[in-house]
Amino acid sequence: MALHVPKAPGFAQMLKDGAKHYSGLEEAVYRNINACKELAQTTRTAYGPNGMNKMVINHLEKLFVTNDAATILRELEVQHPAAKMIVMASHMQEQEVGDGTNFVLVFAGALLELAEELLRMGLSVSEVIEGYEMACKKTLEILPDCVCTSAKNLHDVEEATAMIRTAVMSKQYGNEDFLANLIAQACVSIYPESGSFNVDNVRVCKILGSGLNSSTVLHGMVFKKEAEGDVTSVKDAKIAIFSCPFDCMVTETKGTVLIKNASELMDFSKGEEDMMEAQVKAIAEAGANVVVTGGKVADMALHYANKYQLMVVRLNSKWDLRRLCKTVGSVALPRLTPPTPEEMGHCDNVYLTEVGDTQVVVFKHEKEDGALSTLVIRGSTDNMMDDIERAIDDGVNTFKVLVRDKRLLPGAGAIEIELAKQITSYGESCPGLEQYAIKKFAEAFEAVPRSLAENSGVKGNELISKLYAVHHEGNKNMGFDIEGEGAAVKDMQEAGILEPYLVKYWAVKMATNAAVTVLRVDQIIMAKPAGGPKAPQGKKDWDEED
Repeated sequence: MALHVPKAPGFAQMLKDGAKHYSGLEEAVYRNINACKELAQTTRTAYGPNGMNKMVINHLEKLFVTNDAATILRELEVQHPAAKMIVMASHMQEQEVGDGTNFVLVFAGALLELAEELLRMGLSVSEVIEGYEMACKKTLEILPDCVCTSAKNLHDVEEATAMIRTAVMSKQYGNEDFLANLIAQACVSIYPESGSFNVDNVRVCKILGSGLNSSTVLHGMVFKKEAEGDVTSVKDAKIAIFSCPFDCMVTETKGTVLIKNASELMDFSKGEEDMMEAQVKAIAEAGANVVVTGGKVADMALHYANKYQLMVVRLNSKWDLRRLCKTVGSVALPRLTPPTPEEMGHCDNVYLTEVGDTQVVVFKHEKEDGALSTLVIRGSTDNMMDDIERAIDDGVNTFKVLVRDKRLLPGAGAIEIELAKQITSYGESCPGLEQYAIKKFAEAFEAVPRSLAENSGVKGNELISKLYAVHHEGNKNMGFDIEGEGAAVKDMQEAGILEPYLVKYWAVKMATNAAVTVLRVDQIIMAKPAGGPKAPQGKKDWDEED
């Protein structure tokens, strides 16, 4: 008879074997706080223009070299449940405004670090949470008063450039002016008078070679594809788009054909040729001179397309087909039927060109207000171009946020110190124990200028005391001057380092929510993971011959 081993008394008795269970301040809360602190520490060094890059290799062994917090977290696949909450908050920030993900992490990490000090001092978790929530509410009330300027006219490329520059600067320090100008041109050209702006309408096409300064903006679309036939350029193009292969229809039924002599064989294949020619001819006679197809192009069809001077482009992705339909204003047809004038798209210029040693097909609109614009990015390595694409993504998102709300706040730690100063004085006016938590909330804002300073090789404390000094004199817009010697400060409104109001508003909200959610957890119960025993790894001990 097997010996029955009794389980330890308490909660573990109720759970299956292999379940883990942590509870109380020491085991659950501090553990969670430590995990989140570690995560914030990782991305903190990547904050700001002088932030370090991280080299991340994901589960598919793809290499990323970036300082974009959203990308780092997406590829890391964080496993710890509490750290996951903070990751989710930064993902929400990415979806809501598209920028400020690193701020959420740094700020939430700082809030939890300071919460740990308060809890060790003897405050209860609920008092810390209440203080944080009061402080967050107060912060969001103060924010509108800190607005230093707002965007006047987003249809003006120069003004848009100035607004986008700060977002691009934190990813691509040194190239911000060139890139911001490109992004502004692309955004302004597709920003309609009606005022709705879609981020998807700015496309990026990355082509290896040359350097970043050879990048350009095109109104229209660029595909890394070659034209199929002989015709490589068409002016004033009428475009027929088919989502089916450019081939003759195969019959549904299987049939056997009995051929008695050579002439019948000739006629049989000729019937197929005539049918194909009739289809291509009908398309050409409808007025189309460019055919875009979503499937394969048959040799026979291509022969007739060349005969009738049709340019044939093949796109494999159905998303690209849809976008192209939107750009040229046409309808994708599911069968090879001649298009009606309404179903055909129009484009000023379609041509095959070579960029570096890559063949690209360009659908170009001469007039500015096209439905899409494309940034053609050049760079020496794929990793570099990926990083530039992320910077562009942030820039375009900043433009979109400004379309929603044109207010701007001073950047480079100016707004954080101003908020910290005001929240501290608010904390002093509160009677209960929450005041400690409110003051710590204010202190958490210091993490941002401190990270900026430390990443630039400046002593954090020296900078923060300097910033407090100028802010107490009433200079709201003074922030850290990255280009100055040591802990220099300057007016951010004059320097043009501005952040959209909504980015900060959501970031403070998300970070506080995430931190409070982590603090509210007092027990962690992990069931035994599903799945049987793991499969043996490789044939380690086998002989070669087997």
